Amino acid sequence: MAERNFQFRRRISVVHKPDRRDPQAQAAPGEVVIGAGWEIVVPEGATEMLLTAAKDLQDYFFTSMGESLLLRRTDDLGAAARAGERCIVLATKADLPELGADLSVPRSFRLVVTPERVVVCGNEDRGAGQGSYHLEDLMNLREGPYVGRQDVTREPLFSPRMIHSGWGLDAYPDDYLNAMAHHGFDTALLFVGTHQYESDVVDRTPKGYQDFNNLIDRAAKYGIDVYAYSYIHSPKHPAEPDAEDYYDSTYGALFRACPGFKGVTLVGESVEFPSKDPNTTGRMRLDRSPDGLPPSKPSPGWWPCYDYPEWLNLLKRVIRKYSPDADIVFWTYNWGWAPEEPRLALIRSLPEDITLQATFEMFEQRRRENITSVCVDYTLSFEGPGKYFAGEAAAAHERGLKLHTMSNTAGLSWDFGVIPYQPAPFQWDRRWQALLKARQEWGLSGLMESHHYGWWPSFVSELAKNAFWSGGEPTEEKARAIARRDYGVEAAPLVVGAWRDWSDASRDYVPTNEDQYGPFRVGPSYPMLFRWIVNVPQAWYAMFGNSIIAPDYGPRESARQSPGAARFPVEIRALTAMQERWQEGIDKLELALEVAPERKRAGLTEMLNLGRFVSHCLTTTINLKKWWLLKQELTQEGDPAKANALLDRMVELAEAEIRNAEETIPLVEQDSRLGFEPSMEYMTDRKHLEWKIAVTRRVIDHEIAEHRKAIALVK
Repeated sequence: MAERNFQFRRRISVVHKPDRRDPQAQAAPGEVVIGAGWEIVVPEGATEMLLTAAKDLQDYFFTSMGESLLLRRTDDLGAAARAGERCIVLATKADLPELGADLSVPRSFRLVVTPERVVVCGNEDRGAGQGSYHLEDLMNLREGPYVGRQDVTREPLFSPRMIHSGWGLDAYPDDYLNAMAHHGFDTALLFVGTHQYESDVVDRTPKGYQDFNNLIDRAAKYGIDVYAYSYIHSPKHPAEPDAEDYYDSTYGALFRACPGFKGVTLVGESVEFPSKDPNTTGRMRLDRSPDGLPPSKPSPGWWPCYDYPEWLNLLKRVIRKYSPDADIVFWTYNWGWAPEEPRLALIRSLPEDITLQATFEMFEQRRRENITSVCVDYTLSFEGPGKYFAGEAAAAHERGLKLHTMSNTAGLSWDFGVIPYQPAPFQWDRRWQALLKARQEWGLSGLMESHHYGWWPSFVSELAKNAFWSGGEPTEEKARAIARRDYGVEAAPLVVGAWRDWSDASRDYVPTNEDQYGPFRVGPSYPMLFRWIVNVPQAWYAMFGNSIIAPDYGPRESARQSPGAARFPVEIRALTAMQERWQEGIDKLELALEVAPERKRAGLTEMLNLGRFVSHCLTTTINLKKWWLLKQELTQEGDPAKANALLDRMVELAEAEIRNAEETIPLVEQDSRLGFEPSMEYMTDRKHLEWKIAVTRRVIDHEIAEHRKAIALVK
């Protein structure tokens, strides 16, 4: 049965999968069986967050394991932890100082399992919550309420772990916040402001009104902080006499009204101000050029301006007047292409009490055959770190600055714009390991793990959680365990083999601006145009909609990469190799579907659908590159016979692309998450695919036919 648009939200809201328990599973020797007669015990003065975690655990047993556990308070938690029987104790080190004596890292926990009881002691209530979720993870892998005897302490290796919402742009229902917490994320990002000149930014997002304090309060119940991602207009240079008053009326007003914001993220393109740096235009990107000519210098949002520290110091004053501990994150994303000298000079002059964020893999120049390409934002194909990140990370480390990175490790990059996640766990693992190495070498402490394309709960984010906590298992071992749990013992080796194929195939992906603003952004709904330029239809309520899609396909040239005419043949070969290896993974999943238990086939079918959709995206991009090359030949061909032969090839290609779009329709009908991205909304649902087919059919039947008439006039 076809899903309606947005019906995926029913699935994304399921935190505890119903009936996980395998009726054939039995406790192994030494395992503790949690069931009838057990209870969950919390201290009399438990915080709202601890109570929320306890109620969540109670629901987990009822929903996933078919067991009903009593939840009760006690004024003698120590006695329950020492001598209680058939109980799960949720506590903090303040409640159990002896048990939690060695806990010091925020959100860390100690889990002690004995035949009589289970004790979860967190560094604080957030740590207790993470310990409770870890207990759920262990039972999920066992597919039963069975836990081995143990005494383990686990600590998060990165914090914050930030994501945008994948439920909808800036939309965080409680179930989604709870899912975030279960997967180890501790921070929600919220767009604030609209890039307009208004000063009233409180409760204002690009999509309209939102009660910021309500989100902050609800997120806190799940141990999640909220950072403002600034879209606040910055028209004043900090040296202007009224600049401080102005920024107090925007940033200051925001933190005065919403002191619960943990911090703010500032990125050049969203917060640029009229810098005096002579390397820039000195005006905002959208301001009209005085001479009407295209600028020969970047606007301040795209250059490491020498006066950014002055601007940041001003913001520090107005923000920390109302929220003394607010984290101010300064992201250098927009000028990683610039020479190293001014970039590092800026870092060496930044205030010491802010956080530097640099993107992990961007701007890296990569060689393939005889051409050079550049890692544009953002790609999984190169695990990183890039030279841009490494240089800035080293400079930040020398200065003792707190260091974050944009890592995309929630499971998705811009490689494919309208999918929920990239099912390439072993390529992700290469990035996870590189991030852990950066933690050791440069003190990397925080991760921005998605942009506005959001996060979808998946086995990839489950594996990332395993990698980003102390005591995690090797990824290969954990992946096999998850595959057995989700798809059965017989299917698991085939599934892991498919993940291996997809991981290796991902390394043949070539990130380019024309593809990430084109066919890879929306997949098979991307138009194949000949003469007339048309825009992809958009929803009226979308933040970006079609504004981040360039419909007239062709290379977006840059001095840092080879020209498109040289790149495209190489990219076609690379993407063809990627698709061939990707298909091997699809073939393995089709075999796995035949041997998977009936109750586990739905999840396998969903992943197979995703794999097929990615393959159709690859087909579209390969076809568009071939189409562009043929168009270039056609513009130079004066011989009528040869020109008509080129048109014949173009018609053949267009017909193939129509078939590709038609074959994609059943996939998006079966899974309403395919074809959706929060900032663009739906771009590749049935309606958009049928639009693309109609556009392409018009090209064949009208535009190419008209061009043949013009050719016929050559005598």
